[in-house]
Amino acid sequence: MYGYGDGVLAAVKGLSRYHTEESLRAYLLGRSHRTDDGCLVIHGYGRRRGVHQKVAGRAWAHIAAFVVLVGGYDPTLDVDQTCGAADCIEPTHLRQVSRSEACRSRSQAPQCRNGHDRELDAATGRYRRVCRACNREAQRRWRERAAAEVAQARAAYGRS
Repeated sequence: MYGYGDGVLAAVKGLSRYHTEESLRAYLLGRSHRTDDGCLVIHGYGRRRGVHQKVAGRAWAHIAAFVVLVGGYDPTLDVDQTCGAADCIEPTHLRQVSRSEACRSRSQAPQCRNGHDRELDAATGRYRRVCRACNREAQRRWRERAAAEVAQARAAYGRS
């Protein structure tokens, strides 16, 4: 009765072996609620909303939901949410894509984490990963550390 052996649930990493497809489906639907925008948001082990959730052992909720609610899971592909909500398990919002396609479809914030505006990269049409102001500040800090190390080494050697 328990365990899934070589079945479709065996492909989901971290999933508790005590779930069957029916019990996992009931478990996921019992831990989720529908939002106004049509997403089926899961309440996993984490408290933060808007991030990927783990459920049923150590399995990612969106992957477990794809297996039991959509079907046809291929472990070599990533499960991606078309709505952009990381904690959504709505079957119509889940799709399997390659890793490169999943990365391409992610949205990017127009500001860095320090609030500086990012520039668009002309070659890719996407925002640069690091803004110029933060990069300039990081280089300044590195040069100060390197100069301090050189000064310390010279002082230890007896030169000024």
